Amino acid sequence: MRKSIRESEAFMITIDEMETMIEEIVESLPEELFDRLNGGVILLPEEKENKNSKNNDLFILGEYHSGGVMGRYIAIYYGSFMRLYGNLKNKKIRKKIEHTIKHEFTHHLESLAGEKDLEIEDARKMKKYLSKYKK
Repeated sequence: MRKSIRESEAFMITIDEMETMIEEIVESLPEELFDRLNGGVILLPEEKENKNSKNNDLFILGEYHSGGVMGRYIAIYYGSFMRLYGNLKNKKIRKKIEHTIKHEFTHHLESLAGEKDLEIEDARKMKKYLSKYKK
């Protein structure tokens, strides 16, 4: 049986499709989470490699920003998602996007509460990643 072109090739969502997914995910979240998140959730087209990447294998999917001219906002990187998950079907990539958005909202809520538990966990994961490259 022949597969259709879409089934046989790598599947990549468009930036517009990703924006729609993000809007749906954000709209499903409780309004209270958006307290003082004046910049909301934005989708940026670029791929963003982590400055600590050792083998062109560590990309930033999302970031929480808590200051500066734009205030508090969450940035999601379309290019990074496509680099890492561009071959996934809609349902699976949507789960990755939702996980990333919730992760960044946790940073936001911890920032408001003066907590840093997720920052500590992220630093632990980074240390583990970097340990693979120490000699």
